[in-house]
Amino acid sequence: MSDDPRHPFLQGLSKHRGTPPTVIVIFGASGDLTARKLIPAIFNLAYDNLLPADFFLVGYGRKDIPHEEFRGIALGAIKEFSRRELNAEVWNRVAANTTYIAGGYDEPEAFRRLAAHIESLEKTLGRDVQTLFYISTPPSVFAPILRNLGACGLAARHLGNSLHTKVIIEKPFGKDLESAVALNGVIREVLEEHQVYRIDHYLGKETVQDLLVQRFSNSIFEPLWNRNYIDHVQITVSEEVGVGTRGGYYEQSGALRDMIQNHTMQLVALTAMEPPVSLDAEAVRNEKVKVLKAIQPLDLAPGGDVVRAQYASGMIGGKGARGYLDEDGIAAQSGTETYAAIRLSINNWRWQGVPFYLRSGKRMARRVTEIAVQFKRPPGTLFAEGGRFDLAPNTLSFQIQPDEGLSLILNGKVPGLETRTQPVKMNFRYSATYGSNTPEAYERLVLDAMIGDGTLFIRGDEAETSWKLYTPVLKAWAAAGREGMDSYPAGSWGPPGAESLMAKTGHVWRQP
Repeated sequence: MSDDPRHPFLQGLSKHRGTPPTVIVIFGASGDLTARKLIPAIFNLAYDNLLPADFFLVGYGRKDIPHEEFRGIALGAIKEFSRRELNAEVWNRVAANTTYIAGGYDEPEAFRRLAAHIESLEKTLGRDVQTLFYISTPPSVFAPILRNLGACGLAARHLGNSLHTKVIIEKPFGKDLESAVALNGVIREVLEEHQVYRIDHYLGKETVQDLLVQRFSNSIFEPLWNRNYIDHVQITVSEEVGVGTRGGYYEQSGALRDMIQNHTMQLVALTAMEPPVSLDAEAVRNEKVKVLKAIQPLDLAPGGDVVRAQYASGMIGGKGARGYLDEDGIAAQSGTETYAAIRLSINNWRWQGVPFYLRSGKRMARRVTEIAVQFKRPPGTLFAEGGRFDLAPNTLSFQIQPDEGLSLILNGKVPGLETRTQPVKMNFRYSATYGSNTPEAYERLVLDAMIGDGTLFIRGDEAETSWKLYTPVLKAWAAAGREGMDSYPAGSWGPPGAESLMAKTGHVWRQP
């Protein structure tokens, strides 16, 4: 329990959810994600006493790294990237049960060594443990890893009881519908759906989870959460950074694959879903899939539902920034988008006629992820006199990063003898109410996977439904090359085409 008197809202919270004895195996253990997110997440779970007493960490990778060296690498990652300072006592508990196995991802013998190692841990412990495999590798080796887990018997360990094998798969889950279907096919050869945890770290963020709480636990919102009262929804996922040294990767990805199809569509689903019958994982995921299936095919004609663009040179933070085509590793005639804007239409009773606008881009004015729900304007008969009344639409916005919280824009009276109005903002910030040391998304998601809670993970049919919507867009853009590619200066909020997309329905983009 929390003993911090400055944040009374944290008092009385449980620190344990019944995590069983667990071995976590990280494939890609020497990679960047492991260092920046996974090792710090495990350390912080240990710090909060959320790991089981019998916990083992096994790194697996192509590099031949001695156990002690891997522990040293993990220790360095905690010192550099953990949200908490190193606690030697906590780290020593984790380090004592941390080992490393070297091997290829398509090497059956290495997987047999891994299986023997896990069996030896069980024998030493004198009891069964569950094994959680975290696939943190390039997508090209997802299938070999999965097939080898099946071939050596690791996928079927303790199948039929609560200690069955679980597998976390990092994004990208496919690069289009065909590849996503193929990957799901490999998974079905080896695993049952309840063993699979397709991770999207956005779903582990506090504000994303709070979206469901705000919707379904406050009677002032749910009655208004429909086409009768909501005018439109804007979802922005913007970054200040460019592609940096990842030009080669980004050329094969682009904004649509990198952010829209996965992160942003998860935000759409949670915003638009119907109330689930319970908080059971399948009940929540069923409603998310229903929303995605109700989205209408996109109009790909010029002036339709999609806009793409690349950033040109500009200014970021008072410093010059070069354009995308001048970045290292980028083809001179690249047709890869660094910005995408989409207008979605959801064809169901709740959202008919309410557009959902999505945008995501690099080298934009600032880093922010926000869901903004704009309500319809009230009738202007009472406050319609020119100049005296500044009426703004009520807007509820969820700030997901960098400053987690939510705000509500209302119209209020300006103090004085005359009746004048102006918009006012009511703010809630997690850091102010609960303290600034909010758990990282990966902490929540790794813990959920260990205890078998799939609520915040993506189901196979959900991934395929999202790809079904966007694969025609990707094919159309690939066929068009650079034709129709818009541009925007680095440090701006996007291209003119995105403004035109909104203007067709009388809307404008917010500046978060």
